[in-house]
Amino acid sequence: MENQLGLLRIRILRGINLAIRDFRSSDPYVIVRMGRQKLKTRVVKKNVNPEWNDDLTLCIAEPILPIKLQVYDKDTFSRDDKMGDAELDIVPFINAVRTKCAKNIPSGTIITKIIPSRQNCYSEESCIVYENGKIVQNVFLRLRNVECGEIELQLHWIDIPGSKCL
Repeated sequence: MENQLGLLRIRILRGINLAIRDFRSSDPYVIVRMGRQKLKTRVVKKNVNPEWNDDLTLCIAEPILPIKLQVYDKDTFSRDDKMGDAELDIVPFINAVRTKCAKNIPSGTIITKIIPSRQNCYSEESCIVYENGKIVQNVFLRLRNVECGEIELQLHWIDIPGSKCL
């Protein structure tokens, strides 16, 4: 596995104003995909503002692929309903990890900012920050292909033991 760069911990924090897909609410969960990797949060029953706080870990390799999130409403007797999707380009995050390795950066330093645009799913400005020896990014993503909803998540980089800085 020579093209492995490290691990990316994604904490799916919460959903905000998600679409109603059942009678009065929804039973949402999130699927995270990157290449052939697929991870899933737990289902939160009857809540359009769910709090998951679920940690999912992806193995990051070259080439660096985008992360795709899909939100679904869990149904018992029929196919789960789509509640929107979003895509997250992690290249700026990986570049920040490389910057941390190249320089001696004080804790609390903002390495880069990402501004919402039509080319991304960010719903507000997101800063990639060096905090207590780790690269962290708090992200609010606007869901696409749905009438409303956002997902809040946090990214953390984890070095693979024995690996050098990127």
